Amino acid sequence: MQRVSATLLFWTLILSACSTGIATPRPLPPSTTEAPAALPTTAIPDPKLIATLSTPHIDQPPDGEIATLPSIPQDCGYQWAYGDLPELSSSFQGAIRALQPEATASAYAFGENCILSDGSVAGFIPMETDFNISLQVDDLANEAVLGRWIVQVMQVIESIPADQIAGPRPGRVSIVFQSSTAQSVINFYINQYRDLPAGLNHTEIYEALRDLQ
Repeated sequence: MQRVSATLLFWTLILSACSTGIATPRPLPPSTTEAPAALPTTAIPDPKLIATLSTPHIDQPPDGEIATLPSIPQDCGYQWAYGDLPELSSSFQGAIRALQPEATASAYAFGENCILSDGSVAGFIPMETDFNISLQVDDLANEAVLGRWIVQVMQVIESIPADQIAGPRPGRVSIVFQSSTAQSVINFYINQYRDLPAGLNHTEIYEALRDLQ
């Protein structure tokens, strides 16, 4: 009897040990209505986005198209007119006076005024930039000297940045040569000077432009 009791006690202890060694499964978390944690307010920028985006130029509308000039009124009548170019005139005269302190020079725009039916001016449309120069010379018959002055004046004009020139057409140059007793005037367009054959000397340049008048 004692052996049977001992045997039952032994198996009871074995079964108790096995039952405590088995892991009890975790219960599922109860459903919750709490809001999820908030995301950070500053996110890391996407490098691809930064690489593909660009800031529009300040002279362009937001869509990137080049802005067009205002349209001309339909009832616009045209009238020849001149427009002042004070900044260009000042710098041009300074450059010419560096060649001859007694010289005078100016630049102005030539074009058309848009005249409305009521007589008011709607705007000025520049067509070209013209130049006036007055130079002192000793001898009006010395064509080599006159031609050299033409070349020097044109070197100044050709050095003017294109964005300072008004109008699409090559302008006109008028040079007055003044001596103590008389004066001589030569007029030509910038493209006429540019079209002269290469290799002409100063006298030939003067004569070629004089003959175009």
